[in-house]
Amino acid sequence: MQSNEGVDEVMNKHKLHYFQLLLQRKNETMKKYVDAMRLLEEDTRKCYGELIGVNENELVEMMVLDGCFIVELIRKFEHIHLRDKHDPIFGMDWIVNSLQRDLMLFENQLPFFVLCKLFDMIEVPNHHHRFIYLALRFFRDLLPGVGHRKSFEGSSPENIKHLLGLIHNNWLPSFAGNDTSENFMAHKKKWQFIHCATELREAGIQFVKNEKCSLFDIKFDNGVMQIHPLIIEDRTETFFRNLIAYEQYGQDTDFRYVTDYVIFLDNLIDSPKDVDILCRRGIIDNWLGDGEVVSNIFNKITDAVTTPNNHFHYAEIFTKVNIHCNKRVNRWMAKLRRNYFNSPWGVISIAAAIILLLLTATQTLFTVVPKWASARN
Repeated sequence: MQSNEGVDEVMNKHKLHYFQLLLQRKNETMKKYVDAMRLLEEDTRKCYGELIGVNENELVEMMVLDGCFIVELIRKFEHIHLRDKHDPIFGMDWIVNSLQRDLMLFENQLPFFVLCKLFDMIEVPNHHHRFIYLALRFFRDLLPGVGHRKSFEGSSPENIKHLLGLIHNNWLPSFAGNDTSENFMAHKKKWQFIHCATELREAGIQFVKNEKCSLFDIKFDNGVMQIHPLIIEDRTETFFRNLIAYEQYGQDTDFRYVTDYVIFLDNLIDSPKDVDILCRRGIIDNWLGDGEVVSNIFNKITDAVTTPNNHFHYAEIFTKVNIHCNKRVNRWMAKLRRNYFNSPWGVISIAAAIILLLLTATQTLFTVVPKWASARN
């Protein structure tokens, strides 16, 4: 797992303490766990590619200490009676939040089969679905919005690479496996990115909060874009970055729905003004307070992300939005709003001009009608 001096030293003390408490509670020896992990050392090493400078004993030690700590942390999170009375980890919420974030890091992942084996030894053998349930419970507050949650009974441990993969596999959009974008791309291969929220609003597009749909299920129809609300807090960037890394570099996933969703938000958000628009519509709940911080997150998060032209979940929506914006009447209305309805004085001027026009027309009518009537007589 990733190492940071100072913080890493403190965490190692917590890991050792958890392991010692585990051995005392079960009246077991360290050798039992070391021997079990040594049997998995070769397969574990293959999961990391090259572990330069890490010998067999060091890797086994990491598997034992990190693995037991993760399993015990997840179990204690769910079962309060398992916690030590003076456990500092559960004494302050920010520590648990920090650990949730750290266990999401792409570079911090332990193979899932290691965690399952340790869970067998610590709790009940061959009850891996229970561990999946506990792990998902541990991370449930970290998942922004609402996704289509697969039943944990349907998750096969053999198909799960690590905890990050478990979260990704479980947090599916409703269109997964039935993506209409594939049919769209088959007929219309070219699509373009959309403008930011400020420009889209000026083109007459309305943003509407939709809490009934999944976080990923964005809808656009008749100039109305429906988006599920998203809470932006201090763990959001880490959450998205690591799921994107998993989608970009992992070889065991066919879905890039998180990457595509973040690309969609990056298109909508160019500046703090765009963030303010989405906040006012209830689409973004900004816990960070500063709109510029939020805009910077989405402007930078996709810097190293590649977007395949032949498969983008929101290609059809982007095309519909661009068609709407390119219509002459919508461009004219956008120009009218921008030039004349941007300030109260602009509205007053337009209203005065309309009233003056009506008065002039009325005066002309009263002048012309009597003359026309006299001519007929």
